[in-house]
Amino acid sequence: MPRPRRQISVQLCLSVLLVAGWLGAAPASREFAITDADRAHWAFQPVKRPLVPVISKGVISNQSGSGRTNHSALITNYSPLDAFLLAKLHAAGLAFSPPATKEAQLRRVSLDLVGLPPTLAELDAFLADTSPDAWAKVVDRLLASPHYGERWGRHWLDLARYADTEGFEHDVTRPNAWRYRDYVVRSLNADKPYDRFVREQIAGDELWPADRDALIATGFNLIGPDMTDSSDQVQRRLNTLNDMTDATASVFLGQTFGCARCHDHKFEPIAQRDYFAMQAFFMPAAFKRETPVPTPEERATHERATREYQSRPAVRELAALETPYREKLRATKLAKQPPEVREAHNTPPEQRTAAQANLAFESAAVVAVTEKELLAALSGADKERRRELADAAKQFSAPTPLPTALTLATSNAVPARAHLLNRGDYNQPRELVTAGFPSVLQGYKAKTDSAASPRAQLANWIASPENPLTARIIVNRVWQHHFGRGLVATPSEFGTHGAKPSHPELLDWLASEFVAGGWSFKRLHRVMVMSEAYRQASRESNQYLVISNQSSQPASPSTRSLITNHFSKAIATDPENRLLGRMNRLRLEGEIIRDSLLAVSGRLNATLGGPSIFPPIPAEALKGSKGWNTSADPREHDRRSLYIFAKRNLRFPFLEVFDAPDSNLTCPERGRSTTAPQSLT
Repeated sequence: MPRPRRQISVQLCLSVLLVAGWLGAAPASREFAITDADRAHWAFQPVKRPLVPVISKGVISNQSGSGRTNHSALITNYSPLDAFLLAKLHAAGLAFSPPATKEAQLRRVSLDLVGLPPTLAELDAFLADTSPDAWAKVVDRLLASPHYGERWGRHWLDLARYADTEGFEHDVTRPNAWRYRDYVVRSLNADKPYDRFVREQIAGDELWPADRDALIATGFNLIGPDMTDSSDQVQRRLNTLNDMTDATASVFLGQTFGCARCHDHKFEPIAQRDYFAMQAFFMPAAFKRETPVPTPEERATHERATREYQSRPAVRELAALETPYREKLRATKLAKQPPEVREAHNTPPEQRTAAQANLAFESAAVVAVTEKELLAALSGADKERRRELADAAKQFSAPTPLPTALTLATSNAVPARAHLLNRGDYNQPRELVTAGFPSVLQGYKAKTDSAASPRAQLANWIASPENPLTARIIVNRVWQHHFGRGLVATPSEFGTHGAKPSHPELLDWLASEFVAGGWSFKRLHRVMVMSEAYRQASRESNQYLVISNQSSQPASPSTRSLITNHFSKAIATDPENRLLGRMNRLRLEGEIIRDSLLAVSGRLNATLGGPSIFPPIPAEALKGSKGWNTSADPREHDRRSLYIFAKRNLRFPFLEVFDAPDSNLTCPERGRSTTAPQSLT
């Protein structure tokens, strides 16, 4: 029965008044409490290696469930991974599906591990190989391929919000961003331990300052969007610090810290104080620093060329003539800058604060002396003499500048503390918060060095084997890419409101196995793709079965009926395939589709690494966009999609139509859409 109109009106007025009063009120001064229930959340508990279930021989039930047919000829040896899955399948009256055909298995693992389809020669060799280790040989070959790093590097770059431009209105190019991309590919191909991989990206400059890759790795913190031409440089720095904090928490810890930037988290046990305590680790960082990152050979060549060049009399005399003019012009330009810019440039580099180092870097172009300005300042006699010296110096080759990369650096003058900001507004600072780890994880005691620099402490805490989140999160991400869905369906949300694991014991077994195996990605891949679960058929096929490791054999009528009944029951009992009684069918990413087309047509240019490329783009897609200069060499157009210039304001159309992620944000899982433009691409 409907309520009286008068009662509804009164309730509506009261609601409006209450909401208006709440919006106008100051934030309540209450102490944020983390309960025992919060601390007892499964993801915050230590990883414990569970016992592997004991599983009997595999079976397939018929549709009625009244009879059971022995399936041991198809599955003979269960790995621990298989045992955990089968324990739940058997409890539901289900079993694994038959293996996919050898052709399907080879295509699946090739696309998974290297992102390219198998060649006809590779397919023929696998079909002809009836040895017990035929599958293992395929897996080892693919993991040893340099294309492995390209395939799995793409997954990591999705998380790292990688792009070759700054974003926002002007979307300025970052000429050296590709060095971070190549670092990721190199690290994965070398099977760099994940704990080292984590430490390098958070604090490589502090932990291994002489290591080229460790310096490049810190680009993870800076690779996100940045409004370089902002009129409010304080807000710009805060935005970058927020991006560092949010990305670190999401990628490595699986926590949505961003919601605690303006207030205590409404749904997770994360206080606003925790947010700024995490951010305080990054406060001493002087970001946006171009650091020389030469290889030993490049450095030696450069030093030799510099000595030779500077030894030329004409070069020495030219430098002596120009220096007084350049210094005077620079001083004049610097005097016109705001006081904070003058102070930053006049402070010796080793004594600059983080803010000064960043300001000096950003304003370097403003105070630099151009060739035109120098010529205008020269006196008549000096101008003529400079022309003569410059002509004489041209016969000698100037040394090529050392390669540089965007890296972080720490200023010892800045303490690791941050103001807690009222509603996230830097104009409303509250009390200072010192660097610290999330309160809900205070029970986890990592072996950190209190004397270490701030980000090094954070990196060591995250990469510790005792951290309950780090290993669980990364093995779940790898599982997601192999099986289509993570054991935890929310790969970057392991908090109290994230999804619960479908197989918690399996997740912990994988995490403990990963750490015990030296944090090796390739070892983890072997565990997953060598399993019977991975090699299952994804759908019913009445024609062929794989018997042991022989070639595909025609299935008998009785076996075909059995398979039909098996899939019918599996789909009815577990329609979303949460128990993994069959392999998930997955949509290929745009990169794999494009790379596969190039590969099978014989056009693929398999060159690894180097600056990003610019394949042709339709003219209509370029309207209103700048900064896309199609590569002059047509062979460059046919390189792998990983190397296509990643412009934040103009995603490559072929990849965009197949759900390429927004590089302004970390992307833990790509969308899978079905649209008309895909069939027209």
